[in-house]
Amino acid sequence: MKKPSEKEEEFFARQEFERRKKIEEEKYKKMAAEERKKLKELHFMKCPKCGMDLVEIDYKNIKADKCSHCGGIWLDAGELEALFNLEKSIFDKILGVFK
Repeated sequence: MKKPSEKEEEFFARQEFERRKKIEEEKYKKMAAEERKKLKELHFMKCPKCGMDLVEIDYKNIKADKCSHCGGIWLDAGELEALFNLEKSIFDKILGVFK
């Protein structure tokens, strides 16, 4: 059996992501507004790994959230791309902030 090429793997991974995203969007639509509000309050600015509070760090217009307990760093949509668009020296300084 032939191993799938990198492009084929990427295609199937993207397809699987879209399928799962659609399922989650349908669940979200069915969820009552009050339940969505309660869920957001429960999880807002909490670490997805350990559940402790996240602290927002603003550096060069990039707002990263760092866990106050385990030290995990979380980025919102678009922030990772913004990091990669910075010059390498700036990127190294940003990483230094989290060490």
